[in-house]
Amino acid sequence: MAQKYETQSYDLVQTLDGGEIRFYPPVMKIITADENGFRQLFGFISGNNTANKKIAMTTPVYRTTEDGKKTMAFVLPKKFTTKNTPQPNAQAVDVIESPSGYFLAYTYSGYSSSTKEKEALLVLQKIAAENKLNIIGAPKWLFYNSPYQFWRRKNELLLEIEAPK
Repeated sequence: MAQKYETQSYDLVQTLDGGEIRFYPPVMKIITADENGFRQLFGFISGNNTANKKIAMTTPVYRTTEDGKKTMAFVLPKKFTTKNTPQPNAQAVDVIESPSGYFLAYTYSGYSSSTKEKEALLVLQKIAAENKLNIIGAPKWLFYNSPYQFWRRKNELLLEIEAPK
């Protein structure tokens, strides 16, 4: 999936042992906390929006849990801005512009699972502690591949950090 679709860009700031510090510029996203999150978001890019316009799938798909609330988000193609992004027809979907920020990133392969996600989080927390990086946000899980792709799967965990000095 990552090779076929536009992928969210970032700037590599620093490579650390086991992770990376990245700067992500603002990007337009659609987000939902609905239990049928993927279906709601896929509906938006399939034309269930105020422009009745189909929008290309991109990578990654974001998943977060913050304050007990699970969300899923799709990154919209680069051509979309706050001025030209159609609004959702579904009440469960919101359009947002994500703020820019610095993130500590860890990449892992295979199908993601709660065990792999816990291991990835422990790795990033250790890297942050060893490098005296202050984590300021909830974990963001990024998925790059279709559920039907069995080999060469790419997943990432991002933790927002204070800007490096």
